[in-house]
Amino acid sequence: MIKRENLSDPRLPFPVQTVSVGDETIEEYIIPDDKKEAVLHELYPFRPFPSLEEERYDLHAEKKFRVRDFRVTREGGINFLVSPYYFESGGTVIDWVPILP
Repeated sequence: MIKRENLSDPRLPFPVQTVSVGDETIEEYIIPDDKKEAVLHELYPFRPFPSLEEERYDLHAEKKFRVRDFRVTREGGINFLVSPYYFESGGTVIDWVPILP
């Protein structure tokens, strides 16, 4: 059995800001616009990669967003690719759905 404390991701090479959510403090990376595509390709778990201009729907927030507005948090030593509404509703990349024409 793998213990959670043995799992960790390397830190991304960007500064972080702390965000208070209830009783928790979460680190959020501050990613420059010109690095967003590379970060998306590094952390996005599915193929093909969406374009930064593509719209997605966050199932938790029940709202649309442009992929370029994603956020990356660091929690418990793990980097998480999340929706721009993450701090409101908790939607991570697995909750992003394509918007059908």
